Amino acid sequence: MFNSLSDRLTATFKNLRGKGRLSEADVDATIREIRRALLDADVALPVVRAFTGRIRERALSEEVSAALNPGQQVVKIVNDELVGILGGQTRRLNFAKRPPTVIMLAGLQGAGKTTLAGKLAHWLKSEGHRPMLVAADLQRPNAVNQLQIVGERAGAVVYAPEPGNGVGDPIQVATDSIEVAKSKLHDVVIVDTAGRLGIDEELMAQAADIRSAVNPDEVLFVIDAMIGQDAVKTAEAFLDGVDFTGVVLSKLDGDSRGGAALSVAEVTGKPIMFASTGESMKDFEQFHPDRMADRILDMGDIMTLIEQAEKNFDEKETEKLKKKVESGEDFDLNDFLTQMAGLKKMGSMKKMLGMMPGMSQYKDQLANFDEREVDRVEAIVRSMTPQERTNPKILNGSRRARIAKGAGTTVTAVNQLMERFTQAQKMMRSMTRGGGGMPGMPGGGGMPQMPGMGGMPGAAGGKKKKPAGKKKGRKGGQSGNPAKRAQEAQALADKKAGKTQDPVGSAFGGVDLGADEEFDPANLPKGFGGIFPGGKK
Repeated sequence: MFNSLSDRLTATFKNLRGKGRLSEADVDATIREIRRALLDADVALPVVRAFTGRIRERALSEEVSAALNPGQQVVKIVNDELVGILGGQTRRLNFAKRPPTVIMLAGLQGAGKTTLAGKLAHWLKSEGHRPMLVAADLQRPNAVNQLQIVGERAGAVVYAPEPGNGVGDPIQVATDSIEVAKSKLHDVVIVDTAGRLGIDEELMAQAADIRSAVNPDEVLFVIDAMIGQDAVKTAEAFLDGVDFTGVVLSKLDGDSRGGAALSVAEVTGKPIMFASTGESMKDFEQFHPDRMADRILDMGDIMTLIEQAEKNFDEKETEKLKKKVESGEDFDLNDFLTQMAGLKKMGSMKKMLGMMPGMSQYKDQLANFDEREVDRVEAIVRSMTPQERTNPKILNGSRRARIAKGAGTTVTAVNQLMERFTQAQKMMRSMTRGGGGMPGMPGGGGMPQMPGMGGMPGAAGGKKKKPAGKKKGRKGGQSGNPAKRAQEAQALADKKAGKTQDPVGSAFGGVDLGADEEFDPANLPKGFGGIFPGGKK
């Protein structure tokens, strides 16, 4: 999502780096590029004008002229204004004081209301609610049947007393569903209404009548993120006809521009509350304006990653692994399988890696990343005997050949996995001693990799760089810097005395984890305690 806009803005800000002072010409050039990027992303013209006007005013003010780094200050201003046009603050659902909470979905035909109803029900179930879907779209062919299939996938009950296909009264169905929900103890009712191919009086009248009949706590306007500036006209029409309380963006994963998201909230004054980001029921998330602005500016979305990890990793298993590592026991392949299961529950590996800061430079590698790599790694580990998983040191050549055959892969793939697993063990040992580093974070010049998996195309994984050759003209390859020469001499003396330790490896292919004293797990951000030993809970 927002790939095109993100690339354009990132390239624009590179021109500001290293400038001690920004002239009015520098600001104008930057604003011009931002305007072009927004228009290219299909953002509505009035929104572009207002947005760039506010940025220019702030960029020429005292806050930038007095800033230590004016280039970074401009990026901060753009970030603040992006958060503003995306809604400012995260807007959460308003639940009724007396259940059930009624949520009505409205939008054009083809916007994805029915599928999104199932995703919303699935999300509400994960939050501890008992949602019920209501088939009030009795006009579109097979709409009722589609909702029943979607409800089954989401694990939600569907109320569908009428067959649809032009038969039945949608207002009566919506009204009756409230009493049914009360009798069945469902605390949330999601009403899927009919749409049209375009705005017309019949559509608006029916939607307004359903709203009057059920008096919903939330009316969510579902809009296709790929329709560009037409989103503004459609949103304004539904705002006048139905008066929705929030916006849901569907098909956000299929749009590289995202003009609808940047236009609707600003024009209508209604917040974006949810976003659908894929085909799976899990590809649905609450919309956070500040996090989305960070993603657009290639600053990553670490908070969402932490929340997903806390939700999908088994707390008991994680605590068990933490105690095991802290007691000095080695991280084995059974533990590795447990961690792999947690990663798979978090969803697309490509999507997770895309939430890391600075990942725009690896866009091509991400696009070519094979999601099935996780399954291949899991197949290799599951082809081992329980004894081999507990004690990987016994894996000789014949055992590795048997494992490769059982997993349908090559011995080379098994060897690569075991090499990275050995590095992961070293990292765990280092973390218990207070050293180590954060898995997957960019470092060492290479692209981050997930534990035990092969690197992405073009990534620096597993293979370490060859040491540079000795410089000519220097005896024995010694440095010309006296301080560095003394450091090298001390290191050589320590090595002869047997004081040196093996370098700490990484599960991500050649990333330098630093010395033991450089890392304290207690300083990790809140939320990592459930994943990494010693971190804050």
